[in-house]
Amino acid sequence: MAPPALLVLALAACNQRPDTGAVVVSAIGAPPRAADPARKSLDTPARLLMDATAEGLVRFDASGQIEPGLAERWIVIDDGMSYIFRLRNAQWSDGSGVTADQVVALLRHQLHPGSRNPLAPFLTAVDEIVVMTPQVIEVRLRRPRPDLLKLFAQPELALWRPRSGGAGPLRIVRATASPLLRPALDPGRADPDDQRQSRPEDDVRLIGERAARAIVRFAAHESDLVSGGTFADWPLVAIGGVAPANIRIDPAAGLFGLAIERRAGFLADPANRAALAGAIDRTALTGAVMAGWEPIERVLPDQLDSAAPPAVPGWSLLTPDQRRDALRGRVAAFSGGPVTMTVALPRGPGGTLVYAQVAATLLSAGITARRVDADASADLRLIDIVAPYDSARWYLAQACRPCSADAAAAIAAARDAPTRADRSRLIAAADVALTGDAAFIPLARPLRWSLVAIRLRQWQANARAWHPLNRLRADTN
Repeated sequence: MAPPALLVLALAACNQRPDTGAVVVSAIGAPPRAADPARKSLDTPARLLMDATAEGLVRFDASGQIEPGLAERWIVIDDGMSYIFRLRNAQWSDGSGVTADQVVALLRHQLHPGSRNPLAPFLTAVDEIVVMTPQVIEVRLRRPRPDLLKLFAQPELALWRPRSGGAGPLRIVRATASPLLRPALDPGRADPDDQRQSRPEDDVRLIGERAARAIVRFAAHESDLVSGGTFADWPLVAIGGVAPANIRIDPAAGLFGLAIERRAGFLADPANRAALAGAIDRTALTGAVMAGWEPIERVLPDQLDSAAPPAVPGWSLLTPDQRRDALRGRVAAFSGGPVTMTVALPRGPGGTLVYAQVAATLLSAGITARRVDADASADLRLIDIVAPYDSARWYLAQACRPCSADAAAAIAAARDAPTRADRSRLIAAADVALTGDAAFIPLARPLRWSLVAIRLRQWQANARAWHPLNRLRADTN
């Protein structure tokens, strides 16, 4: 028999596309369309299109680290209370020049109080955004935010104008349901003539489609990348005929668990909510979806910017049998009649597997379970979100859906803390309050997968689970 390493290489060769022609990317979701993040939420194809054609002040590179975008450089002064950005010489897609006044107006639009931008609630520390010179802007803060650049690098803060488009790094050269993108001319380069001699390999074709179709396309050697995979569609990969060498898993940071949204009846009592959280067999749940998917029992994955290690729920000290007995006892003692619960999950085979495990826990304790669509009203709702930045307060705020008045007040106090030391202390207190309230049932880290052709040498797994279209092939700009 051939050595394992040779088998892996042979399998990789089976799914290897020649490094010729445009890079074809299947993003799981709807056909990509540019949209204003202040007015409409963006799915994976729309986020990729926005990030590719309308960069923000800064952006993420292939490894999930910050690199320059519209800002060629920046400094942080006044003990982290002021960020000053110097803009590069850039052009909108219609050829007009980018000005500091335009950048400031667009940022203010995304962060105004009525904005639907999902990042706006985490940028309340921004006090003012002002023009200093035609090429320099300043972001003034009410309180220090060391994670500001990671927020500004998100596609939701890419700067896009309805008529003028964005400023690159790619341009739409064929506006169809599956747009063709090409590197934008950079007026700051010394050799603009060379940029006009683009190669077909520099182009990217972006397709938005269902996971099943994307996997079939990749397995048929008709695409180079499938991006945006989640737990919901992961079981399809196993039957898709894709070589193991092409399957990549991101070490995504974020929340994956059940929010207790209807705090009435049996779920009105925090002791009942805690018993439910403890009774779920996380090892069986994650193992049913993917072998090696690590379960978790805490809201915070690490200490991060909290002053204390993550709070641990009291039930974590019990054995699995004791946890199940505790839930059965709480249900048996409940005097409000039969206990029923609705569980909202996304469609897909992964969602079915997760529901089966949750329903088994509920049924074994005498609770009637019913599955509903992901956006339907429910008692329990699956939350599956990648963290945009590394702050414990983000995790706590996302897990409060809702939570007790004390926990919500503690989370708000951490947001408004005047110093980093105060913020860390208040985050720790909020973590304890939220854990004691049993408002959220953590299950695992988010599962994010991609299918990657060998030609995409610059693709890198990262905690943001984000893979910019201009950072896929090693020799693209």
